[in-house]
Order: sequence, then structure tokens, then C-alpha cells
Amino acid sequence: MALSTDQPDIGTRTTAQRTNSSGSGRGGPSFLMAVPALAFFAAFALIPLGGVVVLSFMEWDGLSSPQWAGLAKWEQTLADPVTRHAMWLTFVFTAVSYVFQAPVALLLGVFMAGRQRYRAFLSVLYFLPLVFSAAAVGITFQSLLDPNFGLSRAFNSEFLGQNWLGDPDLALFVVVFVVAWCFVPLHSLLYQAGVRQIPESLYEAATIDGAGRLARFVNITLPQLRYTIITSSTLMLVGSLTYFDLIFVLTGGGPGGATRILPLDMYLTGFRSYDMGQASAIAVILVAVGLALGLALNRLSGASKMESQQAGL
Repeated sequence: MALSTDQPDIGTRTTAQRTNSSGSGRGGPSFLMAVPALAFFAAFALIPLGGVVVLSFMEWDGLSSPQWAGLAKWEQTLADPVTRHAMWLTFVFTAVSYVFQAPVALLLGVFMAGRQRYRAFLSVLYFLPLVFSAAAVGITFQSLLDPNFGLSRAFNSEFLGQNWLGDPDLALFVVVFVVAWCFVPLHSLLYQAGVRQIPESLYEAATIDGAGRLARFVNITLPQLRYTIITSSTLMLVGSLTYFDLIFVLTGGGPGGATRILPLDMYLTGFRSYDMGQASAIAVILVAVGLALGLALNRLSGASKMESQQAGL
């Protein structure tokens, strides 16, 4: 059975709606309204980023005067086996995090969108990890996973008694789990809001046609959530390039560099090895990869064709 989900009022607007009161045919707020935000962004993002780019061509230990090194710093960065391993770990971490977080957040968000009271109560519980500080979460999981006095001792479990954060083969996946525990609630909220925007009439029509829950989810919920999925995926993938504080507290990049992803490698290179030039080069790589990833997702997903559903926007 094929269910039609075409909704002329969802995701599109009529030509009359797009036309603003001035009759220009191109609605939306004036560009001047964005000037304060753009000035703020330029002062606190673009100008510092320009400084980091310049610093990536210099030899500087953070104390003495910077010396121009040219492309030597970039050659050193790209040839450094520690940094190259960090690049690979970052790729693995990003891919595994997305595969784990995306379906969990989607299903949890759909569940939380129900109107039952117990779901509202559970939603509050699910949201709690988002308000905890990264340092507190890291220290707590360190204690819980400690093989000497953590959960293994409380439940007398041999399985829980593994050295989760001390085993190089397990540490990265434990970090992925802890990161997901912190950030899945945010993405679940996005999906919850998206599901509640879907007209009930679609589900009622599908139910009359005999569609079951799975058919309604596949043929109505998922297509209607396509823009939410794009937004959530972009936040997950690009956000994976910025995780630092939680991993720093949890493992410090260890054991043996098993969790030393690029943001952590940047910090350790700059503030432990005192090589600000190479650390700046790593920072530029992170920015370039993040921009490329965001633009690629925008282009491949067709997000550039999205239109506001709100009148006047």
C-alpha cells in the first residue's frame, strides 16, 4: 500500500505568501537586521581565525617572539604520525558517533512526541544529561567505570569489571557512548518538535487506509522529518569535530593515544608541547573539514532548497 504524503501546505509556501507587503516578491527581514550579529561574528570568530591562519605559518612556543616558518609548519603537521593518527581517530569517532546517535535520537524523539503524561515525565529525565557540565559527566563516568570501585564492585559483575577506559580497544567506544549519553537528548528534542508539527490528518487518513504503526512511521513520519534529519545530522557530524572538554576529563587522550582525536591533539600540541604553530595548523584543518562537511551536507541533502513555513520569514 502506498501512502501519499504530499502536503501542499508543508514545506512550501504560495507565491502570495512569499511576496512581502512591499510587493518586492522576495520576502524576509532586512539585511540591516543581521548587521549586529555579523559584526559580532567578525570580531569574535573571523578575526581570531585569521590570526590562527597566520600563526600556522610561524614557529612559536607561546613565550618568545614568533618566527616566520612558512610552509615548514604545515609539512611538519601533515607528516607527524601522531597528528595523522588523530585524523584517523577523528574519522572513526565521527562515523561511529553518528551511526549510534542518529537512530537513537530519532526513535526517542518520536516516542517523546506522544501526548501521554508519562512520556512528558520521561522526557524531563532524558533531558537531564544535557544540563550537566562536561567535567562533572567525565569525572562521574570515570568513577562508575573504574574496575576497582565502580559499577563492577556495586553489582559484583565480571563483565562490568573490565578496564573500560584503560583498554585501548575499548576506550574510544566508551567515549562514543558517554558523548551520546550527553547529546542524544538535544537531538531528541529536535525530532520531538518536528513530529509534533506533522498534521494529525495524515495519520488519520493512513489509519483509515489500514496502515499500521510501522507503515505510518516509514511513509509519513520519516518523509515529514527530512529537514529535521538534515539539521540534526549536520549538528552531529560537525559537532563531532569540536568535542574536547569531556574527552579531556574522561581519558586525557589515552590510553596510549587511543582517544586522542584532533581537537585534543590540537590542545596537547599547543599547551603540552608548546608548539603553537603546529597547533594552529591543526585548528585550521578542523575548521576546513567542518566547513567542507557542512557545505557538502547542505548540497547533497538539498537543504539549500528549504523554505520557511512561517509567514513573514
